[in-house]
Amino acid sequence: MSTQDIRERIDAFPTHRIGPYRVRAGRPLPYGATPVPGGVNFSVYSDGATSMSLVLFERGATQPSAELEFPPEFRIGSVYAMTVFGLDAENLEYGFRADGPFDPARGDRFDGVKVLSDPYARLISGREVWGREPDWDNVYHYRSQVLNDDFDWGGDRPLRIPAEDLVIYETHVRGFTRHPSSKVSAPGTYAGMREKIPYLRELGVNCLELLPVFEFDELDNPRTDPVTGERLYNYWGYNTVSFFAPKAGYAATGPFGMQADEFKSLVKELHKAGIEVVLDVVFNHTAEGNEQGPTISFRGLDNATYYMLTPRGEYYNFSGTGNTVNCNHPVVRDFVLSCLRHWVAEYHIDGFRFDLAAILDRAPDGTPLPNPPLLEQLAHDPILRHTKLIAEAWDAAGLYQVGNFPNYGRWSEWNGKYRDTVRRFVKGEPGLVGELATRMAGSPDLYQGRTSSASVNFITAHDGFTLADLVSYNDKHNEANGENNNDGASDNNSWNCGEEGPSALAHVRELRMRQMKNLLTILLTSQGIPMILAGDEVGRTQLGNNNTYCQDNELSWFDWGRVETNAELLDFSRKLIAFRHAHPVLRTSDHPTGTDRVGSGYPDVSWHGVGAWAPDWADHGRVLAMMRCGRHAKGGTVADDHVYVAVNAHWEAHDLELPALPDGQRWHLFADTGTAVHPVGGEPELKHPGRFHLGAHSAVVLVGRAAHPTTA
Repeated sequence: MSTQDIRERIDAFPTHRIGPYRVRAGRPLPYGATPVPGGVNFSVYSDGATSMSLVLFERGATQPSAELEFPPEFRIGSVYAMTVFGLDAENLEYGFRADGPFDPARGDRFDGVKVLSDPYARLISGREVWGREPDWDNVYHYRSQVLNDDFDWGGDRPLRIPAEDLVIYETHVRGFTRHPSSKVSAPGTYAGMREKIPYLRELGVNCLELLPVFEFDELDNPRTDPVTGERLYNYWGYNTVSFFAPKAGYAATGPFGMQADEFKSLVKELHKAGIEVVLDVVFNHTAEGNEQGPTISFRGLDNATYYMLTPRGEYYNFSGTGNTVNCNHPVVRDFVLSCLRHWVAEYHIDGFRFDLAAILDRAPDGTPLPNPPLLEQLAHDPILRHTKLIAEAWDAAGLYQVGNFPNYGRWSEWNGKYRDTVRRFVKGEPGLVGELATRMAGSPDLYQGRTSSASVNFITAHDGFTLADLVSYNDKHNEANGENNNDGASDNNSWNCGEEGPSALAHVRELRMRQMKNLLTILLTSQGIPMILAGDEVGRTQLGNNNTYCQDNELSWFDWGRVETNAELLDFSRKLIAFRHAHPVLRTSDHPTGTDRVGSGYPDVSWHGVGAWAPDWADHGRVLAMMRCGRHAKGGTVADDHVYVAVNAHWEAHDLELPALPDGQRWHLFADTGTAVHPVGGEPELKHPGRFHLGAHSAVVLVGRAAHPTTA
């Protein structure tokens, strides 16, 4: 062979013909369908299949246009790969048909009749319009499609906001703008959410955490409303059908197959507004459910690989939904890693919140692993290197790892203990002053040796009461879910302030307003990452339903009319978020030690009660004050003011003695939840510099700095 022969370019070309299709052995990686010169490369894994076929459909056709069995020589290891030439990728839908043994006791559930979705499909068709009934007789419901990588990102790049500087806003793509009052051009879609970016900017949040946007089937809930008979939905979307595909029913352009571009446009515009995007991802289970569930993809391709199975071949159910993904099987680890890389590289996603993440550290037999390889791999992956990783550090089988989740210096956690402590203290339970101080200081008891941003502080989330309902209901009211009010948590640590549900009594409504402000005040002045549930800033109610997973209606949707009718709470929330952004002392990543490490004359954090420097840690205590010394902000590298926060959960008012400030400085009033809140920088000086009268069930935030000409 001459040098010229060696250097001659070798192009891919067909080597086989199956019917009218010209094909050749494909590339086993990447998995899924990938456009290549002249064709599309298909690759799929199955260790136990005895044969594998590629099933092709013209877009929208009910019957396949062709079925191409992979020749034996197209299999490498357990991967079937084939390049098919001459396909019109934009008009193509495809799936796989895997044949093999049906032997559940050995873990095999092959069904050669089923057409299976590609686990790596970048797009899914079949559910393009939210809530539209499909043809249930269709042989193939969740159709895989090829994604062209042609989106113009312009100069978009990761924002890389330091974790301790985040203010997370948890919301639902559809629920955020589906209410008629949203007045957007495409309600309930990515495009509709894009129109609300100015609201988010004005609110001041800098991270949007979206409930699941991976393709799911909102119609897989069989229940109906027991009173109205109306259909109930899988509204939240915690039942993933396809992990690489954005939910088409959330896209105004879904019927045209443009859901990927529409979602990318949303991310791009959020980044322009200085807002990161975190996705709530569900790797603990899939939509295939238990033994009676549908065969969609994994079950038919390689059930024993993708799911945790008992020795008898039954599904372990650590997720509480019927099956559990076998996350620490090497093949599945690779799947999860590839999926997250895809969302970061293809969609510029900034982080992930992992639903029931404790399952991710279980071995294939369900045993918790001391060094779970998946979690370690995600923590050190080069593509995910600067991506936020947030764990819901428990699962449905009782594995509770808050403060103990394998973190590799990278993972943050939803801090359930923070939620419970703050709720119980504010409602007035005794014996919580000491624990509240620990939670406000970033929970160093849980996260010693880690930064305080390991703690994602929250009081409410999608799962549970809203903030308004937390102060309006003692009990859950989930009757509309059709489960006899047996669903949803019963230990809500809520208090209705004297009357269950809506109240016409002015004093009850006023107390509820103060309680909401008290809770927000603690959340936004605590060390750690605060997370706000969408709508809490305007008092959104679910009428006492603490489990609206199935309620695609006004019970769940953001009522934009509240932006005007509850302007007082919105104004308070905006100013409180702005206050946090303005004071780096509240966002220091190191845990405070209670010592003076910078020679300021004050410890980084000090605790107080009714008397200055005299915290009351007794069981009967219900007043706690925290002072943060601004000289310690960001480890003493940034100058800031002193910040003093006092919370009174008592039913009586108290006169607080304030700690003295350095010479020339005075206390200024930022917020009193019983009276007023002031703009950042416009806080008036206190009339009485050494004391403050704090009302019952109230909180106050003071800022200490040079004297100001006005007084309060």
